[in-house]
Amino acid sequence: MMHPAPRVALLAAGAVAGFAAGYLALMRPRLLRWGATVDEVRGPYPGAGLIPGSTRGATMAVTIDAPPSHVWPWLVQMGTDRAGWYSWDRLDNFGRRSAESIHPEWQEIAAGDRLAAKPDGSEWWGVAALEPERFLGLRMSVDLRGRPFDPARTRPRYYTDSLWGFELRESAGERTRLVVSGYWSLRPRWLQPILSIAVLEPSHWVMQTRQFSNLVRLASR
Repeated sequence: MMHPAPRVALLAAGAVAGFAAGYLALMRPRLLRWGATVDEVRGPYPGAGLIPGSTRGATMAVTIDAPPSHVWPWLVQMGTDRAGWYSWDRLDNFGRRSAESIHPEWQEIAAGDRLAAKPDGSEWWGVAALEPERFLGLRMSVDLRGRPFDPARTRPRYYTDSLWGFELRESAGERTRLVVSGYWSLRPRWLQPILSIAVLEPSHWVMQTRQFSNLVRLASR
C-alpha cells in the first residue's frame, strides 16, 4: 500500500500537469489574441525590423467609440512622469494615478524621446516609431540586471529588447480599432519561451486589458 505522502505528491503533480495542459491548450491561445481578428493577428504589423532577432508577441485589440484623432492624444502623453499608463497604477505606475484628462504640455513627442518607466528615470520606453494618429512604437532595451543599453551600439551578453506597439486603424462610424502588438528578443534565447509563457503573456494580458478598458472610457467621453 502506498504511503499517504507519496500519494498526495502524485495527486498534486497530476493536478499541476492538468492545469498546465489546460492553460496551454485552452487559455493561452485566447490571451495571445484577446479581442483581435484573424487578420489582425496574422497580418503584418508595424515595426517588424526594429528589434533584431525578435519574434512577434501577443496581438490584442479593442474598438473605441472615437476617431483616431481623439485616441492619439491619450497615447502620446503616457509615461510614469507624465500621464501614467492607464492600467493598474499600483502595479505599473508606482501608485500614481493615471491622468483623467488631456494635458497640452505632454502632446509634443518625437522619435528618440524617453517616456519614463520609473519615477527616477532610470528605465524608460523610447519612442522608436512615430506616425501621428496611426502608430506609436515604444522600445525598451535593458540587460538582465535592469540596466538600459543603447541598441545601436554593442549589446550585452544577456538582455531583453522589446517593442510595444499601438496601431490605430480607422473604423466605420468614426471609431478606432486600437491594435496592440510588438516584438521581443531575449538572450539567452532558451530563456525566452519560458519567461514568455510563465510570466510575460499572463502579466501583459492583465495590464493590457485594464489599459484598454480605461482608454475606451476616457477617449469615448
